[in-house]
Amino acid sequence: RMPNWGGGKKCGVCQKAVYFAEEVQCEGSSFHKSCFLCMVCKKNLDSTTVAVHGEEIYCKSCYGKKYGPKGYGYGMGAGTLSTDKGESLGIKYEEGQSHRPTNPNASGMGQRVGGSDGCPRCGQAVYAAEKVIGAGKSWHKSCFRCAKCGKSLESTTLADKDGEIYCKGCYAKNFGPKGFGFGQGAGALIHSQ
Repeated sequence: RMPNWGGGKKCGVCQKAVYFAEEVQCEGSSFHKSCFLCMVCKKNLDSTTVAVHGEEIYCKSCYGKKYGPKGYGYGMGAGTLSTDKGESLGIKYEEGQSHRPTNPNASGMGQRVGGSDGCPRCGQAVYAAEKVIGAGKSWHKSCFRCAKCGKSLESTTLADKDGEIYCKGCYAKNFGPKGFGFGQGAGALIHSQ
């Protein structure tokens, strides 16, 4: 067994010493880059794809299947109802289990956005790792969609009215100027002779 010179940090997965060149930090724990994998599907993780539950790390997809909301419209696209609780991926689901972060003050992933009540679309708490800001509010990435057509939005493609967000096309159709010469595109102005 190799001595642990200088008392280096231990990997949260394999418990072996982690040296600076191979270290990934997440929620105060250190991991080898090669150990920073989803506990279920073994996909490589990074700061944008990791979801933490206690000492366990998951990709957002497996985390959602294990701890996310169940039922109509969640996690699989609207119009589907799934009773799959992730057993096919080796996830054991315990009934009545409530999700509580083990350290509510941990920096990074588990921090609720400063005092916000939640996402304007679904009402759930918005955490830093999943936050998109639009129309002066914090939204989940998955809820950041046009209120009319459901198209995914970005801050550059967004128009807002009365606290709701729209793609520029739906905004123009519903709230834009009406009348002669509008909504036909450039060069479509009709000249009468």
